[in-house]
This record gives sequence, structure tokens and C-alpha cells, in this order.
Amino acid sequence: MAGRRVVVFPSSVELGPVLARLVMSRAEKAITSRGRFTLGLSGGSLVSMLSKELPSLPDLDCSKWLVGFCDERVVPFNDPESTYGLYKGQLFSKVNIPDSGILTIDSSLPVNQCAEDYTQKLKEAFPGEDFPVFDLLLLGMGPDGHTCSLFPDHPLLEEAEKIVAPISDSPKPPPQRVTMTLPVVNSARCVAFVSTGGSKAPVLKEVLEGREGPAYPAARVVPTDGELFWLVDDPAAASLTIQVERLGSGAKL
Repeated sequence: MAGRRVVVFPSSVELGPVLARLVMSRAEKAITSRGRFTLGLSGGSLVSMLSKELPSLPDLDCSKWLVGFCDERVVPFNDPESTYGLYKGQLFSKVNIPDSGILTIDSSLPVNQCAEDYTQKLKEAFPGEDFPVFDLLLLGMGPDGHTCSLFPDHPLLEEAEKIVAPISDSPKPPPQRVTMTLPVVNSARCVAFVSTGGSKAPVLKEVLEGREGPAYPAARVVPTDGELFWLVDDPAAASLTIQVERLGSGAKL
């Protein structure tokens, strides 16, 4: 791993533009090296942040992007719980990602078949790779320390072979979801967590500084050969005692 960077901003207002420039810089690097940029998206506050900041970047060209989802709720796309549905309404309509460059689940399938179908789509999009190697995964973290749909003490944390796993007993509704597994997340070239708000402060301290007992799911995200960023605001970082970087909205990562 290239090393973990914990970067603290005064608020999400300063964090957003830096996140957008991180996406842009990793996109340019990937397209120069490999002819395309592969991005994994998560829901939550990331949707509104990216939808505001990415379209405002000058010269943004998403025509060579391939976008997947780190996890997804098995609900119709017009359901407010659908991560794809939220991005479609708020971001995809504003940028030039081709329809063929957006990998979605088939939400009409039962959850197990939905996971198998999405696995097949990823295998076709990443031929010859045991686990898809995304250029950038954007992750969030819940107040319980979960990331993707990988929850504390859940058996899926030990999944070592599947690319996408079904979950039908999510402790957070809706119960039926599909999620990338930890081997996929840890294969990425770059992973960036975005965590904001004071409600995240206690768990963020334990994720970044350790705790007694099993590590939280978010703490188990340690890219094998990739970069790892934690982009957080002052309220989320309030309990941290480790050394952090402090940046403003004009910074580049």
C-alpha cells in the first residue's frame, strides 16, 4: 500500500472541490495509462457532493469513464433508496458518461441472482482479472463503522472468493442489497473515504486509531497496492489524536 492519508477540512464545503479534483486527476492518469477510467460509486452524502462539484470542473470529459457501484439496494431505480436512481437524476444527466459506461444491477431479479448478474457484468468489464481492479473507489462509512454493505460482525466480511455478494439481512433498510466484497475493494488502485459530521467522530477514531475487539468493516479497507485517503471534516475528526493533514478547498491530492 502506498500509505494512508487522513486529510481534514473545516467543513464539507471545502472538502467537496478537493474530492472532485481527486476524481479528475485519477481519471486523467488512468486514461493516459490505460485508455479508460474505472470508478466505483457509493451513495449517501457522496451523491449530492459529487453532483454539485464534478459538473463545475472545467473541461470535464467523462466519455472514457466506466462507472460501477460499490453496493446497491435491490429496489426499482425510481425508488428513492436506489443509488443508481439518485445519481441518474442528480449527476449522470449533467455529464457525458455514455450509457454503456454505467454498470447497473438488474433490480428485477431476486437478490442472489442479482448478485450473480452483476458479477458477470463486472467480469465482462474487467476481463482477465480475478478481482476487478478499479482506478478509484469512493466510499462512505456509517456511524456503525460499515462501508459498502459490509456490516460489523457479518459473515460477508470473511468472503474471499466472490466479487459481488448478496445480502438479504442488512441491519440498515432496505434489507436486500448487493455489495462488492473486501477483496475487490482492496484491489483498487485508489480508495477514498468521505466521512463528515460529528456523529461519525467516535467510530472514526476507532477505525483510524484501533479499538479493542474486531476491527470495523471500514478499518479493513487496506488496499494491497493502492492509495488510501480519508477525507473528513472537523466535526468528524474531533476525537482524533493521530497526525492528520489539514487542507483548504484549493488543495490538490
